[in-house]
Amino acid sequence: MDCFVIQGGEPLEGHLRINGSKNAALPLLAASILTDQPVTLHDCPDLSDLRNMLVLLGELGVDRLNQRPLGVAERDADDPGTVVLQADPSGSTHARYDIVRTMRAGICVLGPVLARRGKARVSLPGGCSIGDRPIDLHLRGLEALGARIELDDGDVIAHAPTGANGRPRLRGATVFLGGPNGSTVLGTANVMSAAALAEGTTVIECAACEPEIVDLAAMLTAMGARIRGAGSPRVTIEGVESLAGCEHRVIPDRIEAGTFMAMAAITKGRLELTNCPLDALLAFSAVLGEAGVAVQRLDAGDPMRAHCVIDQQDRPRPAVVTTQPHPGFPTDLQAQTMAMLALADGNSVVTERIFPERFLHVAELTRMGAQLYRQGGTVVVSGVDKLRGAPVMASDLRASAGLVMAGLAAEGTTVVNRVYHLDRGYERLEERLAPLGAKIERVDERVVAV
Repeated sequence: MDCFVIQGGEPLEGHLRINGSKNAALPLLAASILTDQPVTLHDCPDLSDLRNMLVLLGELGVDRLNQRPLGVAERDADDPGTVVLQADPSGSTHARYDIVRTMRAGICVLGPVLARRGKARVSLPGGCSIGDRPIDLHLRGLEALGARIELDDGDVIAHAPTGANGRPRLRGATVFLGGPNGSTVLGTANVMSAAALAEGTTVIECAACEPEIVDLAAMLTAMGARIRGAGSPRVTIEGVESLAGCEHRVIPDRIEAGTFMAMAAITKGRLELTNCPLDALLAFSAVLGEAGVAVQRLDAGDPMRAHCVIDQQDRPRPAVVTTQPHPGFPTDLQAQTMAMLALADGNSVVTERIFPERFLHVAELTRMGAQLYRQGGTVVVSGVDKLRGAPVMASDLRASAGLVMAGLAAEGTTVVNRVYHLDRGYERLEERLAPLGAKIERVDERVVAV
């Protein structure tokens, strides 16, 4: 396995373009199953999760019509990360465990396969290091649309009821998707995609409001779906007989953007970001403002594709952070923000309300000299003057980013092990950071051990 070796203490300075969103691209790719016409997606990042999704779609009878690599080096600046897909409606309906286990988002093929082909068999995605994330809301939503659901040998097996024309077809209904931690993003995506081809009208109550759901609705609408209210807690879908192909550009990745903003702050650097979704980062920007980190917008164009600069010369100030469903503070930026506040001039409070166990990075940051005191779902962060380099272990995708941030700001050498977690959500991070002044190298961890 690979690790990052980081020599800290260098400010990040330079320009970056924010990549397309991983969390938006995955359900968009899955939605290509809903039509037998070509679907073209632009700005798909080169990430392990997306590569695995393309393998899964291939097994489900979705052909990739272009074989152009997604990597940064191979990209055309005017047309980055383009994927052209075309689904065979008679393709397989079985999403096997061997592939689904590599990414929780594999579950988002369930709704499209069921709606388009009348039946689906999808492996349960399994557990997660940041806490239990069951798919009961996905299944509840599809059952409300008339699906017959059963579990067998670790798979979800779903069948659509018989429609008016005698063929399997889901039926529109009112669906409530609220749960103990709020709404479900992938569950909303599954039900919305399935309802697009259902008979009649579907109303999703307590729908996820995340920008990724708005992006999926935009693509489905371009395919001929009739969707109102995406981005609000109530989404209405009027089912249609069929959907056409389309061309769509994936929204920028708000979590990647927030990570780079926090990296500029923790290293006392200056980063100029383009294709930055400031409109999706209002809660995070408010916390940055509380911490004394200014985000200056340089244009007056699309707030979801803004040009901005973060120029930080001083230690951050303390802040109070509470994660919430969108439009609140995103849980996926909690670890990065905690790393930044570890060097703040005072005491901060970070409360996790989405995944109360999402604190595996606390022990690793403590190894680097951070003063963190956890009580249940809250961590008190007492800012220190400096962090010290140390060997640390990445536990999940966003915790890994927080540890890299801490290593960039720390004195001495930090070794971040298990960076395969990072590769799920950050494209070639070391190659993007090095031109900004970071002293970071990807090496085989066996070499470091020697």
